[in-house]
Amino acid sequence: MRKRTGDRDSKKQKTARDEAGVSSSAQPRPSSRLLWWFKRGLLVVCVIYVSVPFMMRQFPDIIKHLVFSHRVRVPFFVNLSQPADLYLNHTVNMYLKSEQGISLGVWHTVPESQWKEAQGKDLEWYQDSLGAGIPIIIYLHGNGGTRAASHRVGVIHVLSAIGYHVLALDYRGFGDSTGEPTEVGLTTDTLYLYQWVKARSGSSLVVLWGHSLGTGVATNTAVKLIEQGIVVDGVIIEGAYTNIRQGGAHHPFAWFYLKFPGFEYFFLDTMAENNVIFPNDENLKRMRSRLLILHAEDDHIVPIHMAQQLYEIAQSAQNSENQVKMIPFAGSLGYLHNGLYKDPHLPDIIREFVHTLAP
Repeated sequence: MRKRTGDRDSKKQKTARDEAGVSSSAQPRPSSRLLWWFKRGLLVVCVIYVSVPFMMRQFPDIIKHLVFSHRVRVPFFVNLSQPADLYLNHTVNMYLKSEQGISLGVWHTVPESQWKEAQGKDLEWYQDSLGAGIPIIIYLHGNGGTRAASHRVGVIHVLSAIGYHVLALDYRGFGDSTGEPTEVGLTTDTLYLYQWVKARSGSSLVVLWGHSLGTGVATNTAVKLIEQGIVVDGVIIEGAYTNIRQGGAHHPFAWFYLKFPGFEYFFLDTMAENNVIFPNDENLKRMRSRLLILHAEDDHIVPIHMAQQLYEIAQSAQNSENQVKMIPFAGSLGYLHNGLYKDPHLPDIIREFVHTLAP
């Protein structure tokens, strides 16, 4: 009897072990689940990667948003109507109407030496100050963000400290300006601001300063003015590309698709077909303004060889070394695409350039 009982007990234990084994083997191992999720994730990434070029072609507005990036309104939680919050306490905020339905947010910063006098002054006082014979810089920023971006405020501080007026605008669709951006629209906005300034500046020099995307806006504006018989006193381009097609091909975003079949068709041709061109290279062939090109050797957005090309084009077109100057900044300084305003020599470089513009 004991023996049989023992046999039955051992058989039950074996059966229990076998059932436990079957149960545990039916559950997927953690490594198997991880591999399954990895494969699923990889498939999703591949589908998105392949879909993006076709989406760009089918919905060209997407590529416009990439070029202008105007929906990225950084820095966040900044009241653009209160420039004093960014230590621009000698600045007035105003809104100009460049076209029907288009309101442009613009900051006018007077020279730093006038900051005490500027306290509590109204818009009329700021406008009257433009005719005092002090150079005026119209600053045209790059894509994305607003006129409150730190590197843009940095440029305004530098120019104001030198002793210049600075007018910085957000193009249509950017910041607190209304409308949607297009290349023609950005140029129209800048033309309007230039004419607004000229109507109040008397004999004061007026210089266009474009950074990144703004270089195309600056040269477009200068060429439009030439067509009207007006030569801008001076043009400064910082971080400039030859044209938006070539600039787009070197943009970090494009690195993911450079080897993609039909890259030019899906991306670069789509920009051109939707009138996003910004042809700095062609514009410089027609410009007759004195030109200063500023570029960092370590610019990670626009390679410096593009600035060198523009320099050679402009020199050839104007047939004068005195009309065109290029200042490269060593890569070891770490300025990249947005940091040239930090250079301690920049004020002297700008002073020297503006001095050459004096009649």
